[in-house]
Amino acid sequence: MNTASGFDLFLHWLANGYLDWSWWKVVAFTLIATHITIAAVTIFLHRCQAHRALDLHPMASHFFRFWLWLTTGMVTKEWAAIHRKHHAKCETVDDPHSPQVLGINTVLSRGAELYKQEAANPETLNKFGHGTPDDWIEHNIYSKFSWQGVAIMLIVDVFLFGAIGLTVWAVQMLWIPITAAGVINGIGHYWGYRSFDCEDASRNIVPWGILIGGEELHNNHHTFATSAKLSNKWYEFDIGWMYIQIMSAVGLATVKKTPPKPVLSDLRPADQNTLEAIIANRYEIMARYSKTLRSFFSNEVQHMQVLASHLSDARTWLVKDESRLTGQEKAKLEELMASNAQLRKMIEMRRDLQAIWGRSSSTKEQLLSQLHTWCQRAEESGLSSLREFSLRLRRYA
Repeated sequence: MNTASGFDLFLHWLANGYLDWSWWKVVAFTLIATHITIAAVTIFLHRCQAHRALDLHPMASHFFRFWLWLTTGMVTKEWAAIHRKHHAKCETVDDPHSPQVLGINTVLSRGAELYKQEAANPETLNKFGHGTPDDWIEHNIYSKFSWQGVAIMLIVDVFLFGAIGLTVWAVQMLWIPITAAGVINGIGHYWGYRSFDCEDASRNIVPWGILIGGEELHNNHHTFATSAKLSNKWYEFDIGWMYIQIMSAVGLATVKKTPPKPVLSDLRPADQNTLEAIIANRYEIMARYSKTLRSFFSNEVQHMQVLASHLSDARTWLVKDESRLTGQEKAKLEELMASNAQLRKMIEMRRDLQAIWGRSSSTKEQLLSQLHTWCQRAEESGLSSLREFSLRLRRYA
């Protein structure tokens, strides 16, 4: 009788686990657990370790390290090194996971495998893995026994939930390879919208970064890589930044850098402070110029007597950095410039404005002189769009 009762109890535990929770509680636990993992990746591995955008209190740092050991088995040095190399070699053959080079299907389906391949490259770890945890627990537990952590998580899940715990564990183990290694590294460089025309192909997947901790705002991140905050527009939301603010309020985090925000003063002749402010806010300035150019084109095209049908899509490529235009788009751009003198002026002035912060060999005095010249030409161009843009530039402080 006792034996039968004991066996029945074992079967009950196997089916329901120690907690004996209903299905919706198990689902809720899984969602919360995977979200904590996402938060650990974006706050600790990404923003803190890879980019040094914030410092974490040792208590918070050790919690994230321990949780990631249980739920991912990832080694901090490996993750940070691979991600830093991704930024340094973005969209080249040396990028560990660029869909522009390897193809979107490869990155989506083999993201975790690409990570493991690069983690086995000692040159990557030596060159890009500096400054990551180097203490006793890292060497003797987290790095040395990386797979034992996820094994402990498996035991815990089965103990708490019974047989369904295997599914809970599987979801936990797949969460980062799918969302981070696949979606962010793949779709984040392939599909979505671009707030800033930075040098690579990064894109914001959606403006509300919740499911993947704010990493959905990938174009914003690549534009301001060392920022602890990934949201930029008023309608964008970065839940990772919300967590960082809460942690900062209770002393668990110290933010080191956020995206530059334009500070406008009274109108004045451009000076050294203006130049420094313009260079610091160059991405925001070029995004604003692109918006101005698109609006100018929309107004101008109404008065153009002849516009070839193959130029009607100019709104989509006219705002791109010219270095990222395809050969066909470059040909269209030249044709468009030849068809309208005012559009030519707007595009040439964009080139000259970009060149100011692109001339690394020029002295500050030379750059300031070039800025003065640009503003004078813009304000004397006879184009109200250029004049208003120049007047706003001279208010940067």
